[in-house]
Amino acid sequence: MTVAPPPQRTDRRALVSWALWDWGSAAFNAVVTTFVFSTYLASRAFVDPALVGAEDSSATAKQAVQDQLAHNATVVSTALTIAGIVVALVAPAVGRLADSSGHRRRSVLVATIGVALSIGAMVFVAPSQPFLVLGAALIGIGTVAYEIACVGYNAMLGQVAPGRSTGRVSAIGWAAGYFGGIVLLVVLLVLCIQDFGAGDTAGLLDLPATVASGQWDVRVAIGIAAVWLAVSSIPLFLVVPEAARDDARAGTLLSAYRDLGRDIARLWRERRNVLAFLVASAVFRDGVGAVFIFGGIIAAQVFGFSASQVILFAIVANVVAGIATFASGRLDDRFGSRALIMVSLVGLAVCGTAVLFVGSAPAGFWVLGLALCVFVGPVQASSRSYLTRLATPGHEGELFGLYATTGRAASFIAPAMFGLAVTVGGSTRFGIIGVVVVLVAGLVLMAFVKPEPRVPAAA
Repeated sequence: MTVAPPPQRTDRRALVSWALWDWGSAAFNAVVTTFVFSTYLASRAFVDPALVGAEDSSATAKQAVQDQLAHNATVVSTALTIAGIVVALVAPAVGRLADSSGHRRRSVLVATIGVALSIGAMVFVAPSQPFLVLGAALIGIGTVAYEIACVGYNAMLGQVAPGRSTGRVSAIGWAAGYFGGIVLLVVLLVLCIQDFGAGDTAGLLDLPATVASGQWDVRVAIGIAAVWLAVSSIPLFLVVPEAARDDARAGTLLSAYRDLGRDIARLWRERRNVLAFLVASAVFRDGVGAVFIFGGIIAAQVFGFSASQVILFAIVANVVAGIATFASGRLDDRFGSRALIMVSLVGLAVCGTAVLFVGSAPAGFWVLGLALCVFVGPVQASSRSYLTRLATPGHEGELFGLYATTGRAASFIAPAMFGLAVTVGGSTRFGIIGVVVVLVAGLVLMAFVKPEPRVPAAA
């Protein structure tokens, strides 16, 4: 069924307003799930202080600490697993309902408020074992809200990008996210986290940085991140137009599930290539995500990076990824999203494999880790632009809801392969083999996906 395309605004102000949401989302991606809050929950702050105090003098206490840390990781993993199931169940229907009701922008607004509130509530997670479940639950809630927001936000790409520039605009958004992460991490490092040799305080704000004093260096940083996201998101809701209402598809959330099943069956009959891409992208996106998720673990355990070195690497990695992603936009528009995805997956597989052969010197990880970052952003940006080019006008939210669902459905593959490779190889270094296997599997599946339709350049 053909419907009218949603209202567009493709001037520079609209593009910047749209990309600023990606810029602000670094508060969740870089600060909450990767480098600050998740690391905080995984630290000894959430282990019995008596065990931590006896760790150096008692083998029994040392093992008990390790067991408690493993338990804490399981709690966080369980929260994320539940969040993934929720996203997989609700994202397509919410996206379809937002399309049909003409409330796509409103759905992003509500979900963004949910993300900001969940991050803000993390300030109250004190460094004590009883607060662990609260912290894990807030990560889970934030993950659900963030993924729902991404459904509508990604669907709005077609509203700010002329068809012939979809790849460039998508890349600008992803690059903005990386650069937002750089700026935010630097701000938090300088204001809150960096140890300037002032005793038990950290950052220019001179915040208490010990478990006994409440670890306010991390908690204030989280609060700043919440404000960062909220402020950065405002232009999107003031500038980018709302989607058009489609009365022919109006209904309730329950009817959205029923109609969604019919639409999936229609895709299978008439647009099988869309389903092929959703499956392929679910696999390789899981591998790409694992590059960041497990990169820090490999850096610390195999190459001996300290916590501050991990954050420094994260900042430089975001610089490299941001520049590469920004540059990839024109290549996407010229050669096609599918071609750029496949070249980037080859680059990721080659650089990942090379990690096995560089010894344990930190310089080797710096070189190969940054090389990996060259390819990570282009894969993500081109995946979004590819799906936008395939979307039927007015059905973008529904399709990106399926995109979120398939991604969540496959989100266990890379962690499982990483763990299996570590177990078989006997070293964390071998975990990269599991990630590479997932990336290669995604590459093979992409070989069965057809190139996207191209929009000719304006005369």
